[in-house]
Amino acid sequence: MLRSQHFDNATLMRLASYASVLTAFVLIAAKLIAWYLSDSISILASLIDSSLDLLASLVNLLAIHHALQPADKEHRFGHGKAEAIAAVGQSMFIAGSAIMLLFQASGRLVNPQPLTAGIELGVAVMLFSMLATIGLLLLQRFVIKKTKSSAIRADSLHYQSDLLVNFSVIIALLLTQFGLIWFDPLMAVLIAFYVLFSAWKILRDAIDLLMDHEITDAERQQIMQLVLNHPQVKGMHDLRTRRSGVTVFIQLHLELDPEMSLQQAHEVSDKVSQDVRALFDDVEIIIHQDPLNDKSIEHSLS
Repeated sequence: MLRSQHFDNATLMRLASYASVLTAFVLIAAKLIAWYLSDSISILASLIDSSLDLLASLVNLLAIHHALQPADKEHRFGHGKAEAIAAVGQSMFIAGSAIMLLFQASGRLVNPQPLTAGIELGVAVMLFSMLATIGLLLLQRFVIKKTKSSAIRADSLHYQSDLLVNFSVIIALLLTQFGLIWFDPLMAVLIAFYVLFSAWKILRDAIDLLMDHEITDAERQQIMQLVLNHPQVKGMHDLRTRRSGVTVFIQLHLELDPEMSLQQAHEVSDKVSQDVRALFDDVEIIIHQDPLNDKSIEHSLS
């Protein structure tokens, strides 16, 4: 059952990765033509953003391929952190493009230049980009919900920002037709700052994964409530959790009746483990049984 679920997750993650690369290729080609014809700095900003999206998506594709490899003798906990490493690389790419764009847009903001022909085509390309991006985001949202993939989530953040970028470019192009030529570089500057903010969010989430950050408080509460609802469980302590790729790792101590036999304790532990597994698609659980009121137990973590 778990192997089948893992296979489904792997298929979904690869599908989302391929779709991301293909979408980036199409959008780059369309925006390149629109920028060449219009000389719009805001379209150039969107083009740079899409080019970085393609690079990040290719890195994602390689990282996901590596992360989905099964655990081996050298990597007993699997290769899931390859996703977080890829997300760190993505954040660096995105931040670099934003800084480069700031320099270009600032120069055009100081010395505004009227746009050449091709404004109508530019608007049409941005509308097409928004539709293509929405389609990709819907697919990515479904995959993230099913797999909890950090790499796909990071990739999705790029394209979420693209929606705002494309919409702002349309506004800039339309306003330039009314003589507001300074609005085009101004929008590019705002886009650059927004992209920098997106890069920071990706980096923060990736560092959390690399540093074995706990899963969400809501998920931890679900685990504790489920465990403590078992009629033979007297208590629990030292719940430790982390996420690596699509796999959630859980460790906890059960407090059981000291008169319970080893066989009974084992059966209770198996039942608790089975119930907790139902909360996640892919999970590894280690449960230690402790006798209730054992003075040697240190409740170091809740």
